[in-house]
Order: sequence, then C-alpha cells, then structure tokens
Amino acid sequence: MGKLLGILILALLCICEAAIFRPISESHRSAALDLFTPKHASFKSLEETYEALRTFEVLGIDQQLDIKAATCKSVVDTLRSPSSALKDVFQALRVNGVLKCELNEETFSGIASRLKDFVKTASSLIDYYYSVGSLVLIKGQTSEVDVHLGGADSVFRAIKALSQSDGRWRYSSNNPESSTFAAGIALESLAGVISLASSEIDHSLISLVKNDISKLLDGAEKYVMLGIKQIGGAYYFDQKPVDAHGHQSPLSASSAVVRGITAFATVSDEDLNLPGDKILGLARFFLSVGIPGSAEDLFYQLDALASLENNRVSIPLILSLPAAVLSLTRKDQLKVKVNTVLGSAAPSLSVKLKQIFSSGSKDASIIDQDLKFDPENAVHFLDALPENIDAGSYIFSFEIVLHNPEDKKIYATGGRTKVPISVTGFVKVDHADVAVLDSDLVNVETQKRIDLAGDNTISLSANHLQKLRLSFQLTSPLGHSFKPHQAFLKLIHESKVEHIFVVGNSGMFFEIILDFLGLVEKFFYLSGRYDIQLTVGDAVMENSFFRHLGSIELDLPEAPEKAARPPPQPLDLSSRFGPKAEISHIVRAPEKRPPKELSFIFLALVLLPFVGFLVGLLRLQVNLKNFPNASAPATFAILFHLGIAAVLTLYLLFWLKLNLFTTLKALGFLGIFLMFVGHRTLAYLASSSAKLKSA
Repeated sequence: MGKLLGILILALLCICEAAIFRPISESHRSAALDLFTPKHASFKSLEETYEALRTFEVLGIDQQLDIKAATCKSVVDTLRSPSSALKDVFQALRVNGVLKCELNEETFSGIASRLKDFVKTASSLIDYYYSVGSLVLIKGQTSEVDVHLGGADSVFRAIKALSQSDGRWRYSSNNPESSTFAAGIALESLAGVISLASSEIDHSLISLVKNDISKLLDGAEKYVMLGIKQIGGAYYFDQKPVDAHGHQSPLSASSAVVRGITAFATVSDEDLNLPGDKILGLARFFLSVGIPGSAEDLFYQLDALASLENNRVSIPLILSLPAAVLSLTRKDQLKVKVNTVLGSAAPSLSVKLKQIFSSGSKDASIIDQDLKFDPENAVHFLDALPENIDAGSYIFSFEIVLHNPEDKKIYATGGRTKVPISVTGFVKVDHADVAVLDSDLVNVETQKRIDLAGDNTISLSANHLQKLRLSFQLTSPLGHSFKPHQAFLKLIHESKVEHIFVVGNSGMFFEIILDFLGLVEKFFYLSGRYDIQLTVGDAVMENSFFRHLGSIELDLPEAPEKAARPPPQPLDLSSRFGPKAEISHIVRAPEKRPPKELSFIFLALVLLPFVGFLVGLLRLQVNLKNFPNASAPATFAILFHLGIAAVLTLYLLFWLKLNLFTTLKALGFLGIFLMFVGHRTLAYLASSSAKLKSA
C-alpha cells in the first residue's frame, strides 16, 4: 500500500509537470553529446552528418566533432562528381555550410550550372526542393557565382500548382494524395525561388501562398499527451502515409511546416498575419516532447525551434515555472521565467497573474496582480501566494505584457497562459478513535483514542456479532475540509490474507464501520489475530502517512462445509531462496589402518606373480628368431605386441585411477584389436612352420 501511495503521488506530479513547457536546457546538450559523438554514433551519410552538425550549432556546443577531414573529403568528392545524385549534392552543400570546406569558385560554378538545368526539367516537388535549396545554399556560401533564376515566375507557378485547397501539397501531379510534410518543403522551396528570382515575383502568387499558409495553420491539431489535453495549448501537424516520401512522424512533419513557414515569412515583403497562438502552440509542441530518444528526432525538434527563434515575424515567448509545486509550509514564492524557445532573454516585459482556477472547477478567483521582477536572476516572482490559496491543485492564468509596442509585432505571447500548479501543505489529523460496538451501534464495548502522528498501537477483541468503527478528522492548512486521494483501511490475518476497505467521509470527518456479521464470508470464517493498517495520502498532503494501528482478535463462527476457502498466498521468495540455517556436522574419525610392514608384505605378494612371469620367460629362453621379416606380417606382429603392452598399461591405470566399468570398456576394444592382429600374426607363423616341414 505504501508503494501504491508513492506511485500515485509521483504520477500526479509528473502529469502536472508535463503541462509546463520549458525552453531548451542543459539536458538537451547532454543528450546531443550522447547521441552524436562518434563513440555512440557513426554517420553513414552526409545527411546524418549534417543533422549532428546542425544540432551542435543550434545548441551552441563548442566541442567540435572530429570529422572535418574525412567529411570534407566526402563533400568535395560529391560536389565535383558529375554523377552525384541531386539529394547528395544538397546534403553536401548543407554540410559545407557548417564545416566551410575548401572549395574553389569553379566547383561552385559548375554545380550551379547543373542545378539550374535541374530546375528547368524538374517534374516533382522533391526535385524542386533539392535543386532550388542547393542554389540557395550556394548563394549563402559564395558571392562570386551567379545563382539567379531566370523565369522564376514559371518555377513558382509550377510548385504552386501542386498545392491543395486545405493548404497541403502533393509530391507530384501524378499523385493525388496530399501531405503536410510536402507542404513544408514546398513553402521552403517557394521561399528559395523568391530569394533567387532575378525579378520580383508576381504579388498575386504570393497572396495565394499566404492564403495556403492560413489554411494549413487552420488544420493544426491540439496536442494531447498522457490522455490529457495540454492546458497551455500545443499544436502539431499530423501526417498520414502517402508514399515513400510520405511516411513521416508528426515531429518531422511539424518541423518541415515550421521551417517552410518561417523561411517564406523571412523572404516575403507582405505581412503574413501569422496567428500568434498557433505559432506559440507549435513551439509548445516541440518543447512538450522533452528530450527525444533518437538523433533524428532531436534534430527535427531543435531545427524547428531554431527556425522559430530566428524568424523575423513571430518569435514565440515561453512562460515557464522553475517549480510547479509550491509549499505553504515553507512559504515558497511563485516564480515565473519568460524566455525564447532556445532560452535566450526576452525583451522588456511584465507578467500578470490574472486568475486562479481550482482544479475541477470553472470558478476562478480574479487576481490581476503584477509579478515583481528580479533582474539579477531574470525571474518574475510573487512575494506570497494569495491568502485564499489552500492545499490543492490549481490552474494559474498568466498574461505577458510587452513594454515596447514594436515588440508586439515581433514576439508571440499567445494571450493568457494557463499553468497547472500544485500547492502542498501540512494537513491536521486529529480526533482519531477506534471502537468496538454492539450490533445496535449504541453500546460501546471498547473505545480507544489513537494518535495517528505517533507510534502508539492498540489491541482489541471482537466477535462476529460486533462491529469495528474507525473515525478521524482531516483539516487543511486554512481550516477547511480535506479529502485525500487515498484513505484505506487494511486488515491482515495472521495467515497473510488481506482485506482492504475505503474510508468514506462527510466533510472533515472520515469514518468506516465494519460489520463482522456481514463480513464473515469475505473473511473466510478465519478467526484469530488481524493487524490493522491505515493509509491516508494525497499529492498535496505533505504529511501523508501509512500507520500500523495495532491488532484485533476476531472470534468468528466455524466455516460451513461449502464455504469458500482463502486464496493461496504468494510464496515468500525470501524464505524460499534466502539464506538457509547453518548445518553442523561432525566428520567421523578415520578407521584404524594396518601396520606399514603388513602393507609392504601385501605389495610383495602382489608383485610376486609378475616376477614369476619374468623368470619363466628367461627359463624358456624367449627370443625373436621367429619374428616375421616381411613388411605386412611384421607390422601385425608389432601391433600385437603393442596391444599386449596397452593391456598391461590399462591394468596399471585401473590400479591407480580408473574404475571397473571404464577399464572393462577399454579392455573390450583392445581385446577385439588383439584378436584381429594376433590372428594374422599366428596365421603367418603357422604358414611359415608348414613350409619348413614340407621342405
């Protein structure tokens, strides 16, 4: 139960934190170093290399990847090769924009000429994106090469012809399906055409694209995380599969749209009137992702945030709280920070606390109070919480007010920002009583006062005709009634069977009455001792507790024949696999051995037959006169004698280390071998003897 209490409190606090958007922090820098450093990642392509370099650039990480020499060689080879694919040229130019590899003007000029030809023959959005984007990159890396597009109006119209009525784009005229990711790269391509145009683009075309952007933003969806719609209003673009180019995640699709819109807004002379709430909502979506687990997603997140940070039309400002949990006991101050998405300082502004909503209620307290500003720490703060704030969960509504009227045209504040805040406090627990009552609830047999803040325990007894009553009172820091998320009473039988009951309340008073007559079946008619435990907890209750109140001895009737049996209890793994009791054992004293002289006499008797065998050989005058001279018979004779020697060696090993079964098995194989070679040897000797006799 204690673990359940902790898990519930942690989950509630995590949900509260999830609705607060914070700018990029040191955690993102640590994640980038882990995901992109060579010992954790190997770059298989120039595209992956650019993602790493761009991520480090956005985060301002000075530590450079030690890849310049090898990467620049790949960049130069790609750009100088006339057979390089359009995508590879685009990625090489992106990498060169960061590494500044050594490329001469002749190389740039040759690439630019090829790219202009590609633009003229392009038939799909991807072709326009890579070719126009590459020319824009060359324009940013050198001023000596002419990259201006002749007939930019026709290129603009060709890309615009792929747009749909809902603001999305198609990848080609042959594909009727549209995509938000395609819309992003289309807007980025159109921005490139405007920047490369040798003459001004028709304003009517730009107005049409402005209308497409408006429709595209209207299609942004509310972001929902953990099953709860984000209070601050986060927006993202969903992506449905289209084709090989269309399988994009919401993160990559939203990133492409942000890059496209900001790029188009930067080069367009017309005011796009971008809705500040949608731009701010997109920024909140990328921040709500936290720290992505993959290098690609981290790049999409940071690249989009960098585009929002550096655009000149609508820069979102993020209101965040250093702490979303405030303690009434510690008298914590309410502190608010306002930064850009990458954590840069905000312009001159003030923050107002407009309203405070109680969790689960539409009623709000009107505050309309300016927060003080601490310039040293760049924090807006409130000296003390409003007097009517009690322990509980609230939604604070803030408003950012820019001091400079010109800043209102540049920065997006999104109107009022609602932030969930938990206010914790010490809840008073008193008037705790445990009583054993008769069935009429009038006669009190036993009643004891307990201190739930202390360690005192009680001992009670009851039968099945009586009832147990537990009551106590909870009072909030401001003296109001307090209802915690958890109030459980648990009874545990000595056989480890547990029973849990929810403690109900009426205002400040909590009470539970257990009628043992109605609970005998639930208790499986188990008489004996029951431990009593009480759990009271809440995410905003600083003194949540789990107490062992004592025990009660229950006398229940005998179980009927067909009564349900208690469920089998889980095995106690500590008793099954834990340390066992030490085993005490006394080794038996060794038996008395015979004298050493007797052992030597026995050894001599064992060796005596072998000595007799040697003497017999000498008396018989054994010799090698009849040893075969021919090669084949001689070989069999040698093998026969070696087999005899092997048998003798086997006898010796049996005496020293082998057991009977191993010896017999080996002897069986040697016997078969000796039978074969011995038969061949004796056959030769018999044949030789017969020839001598016949001669």
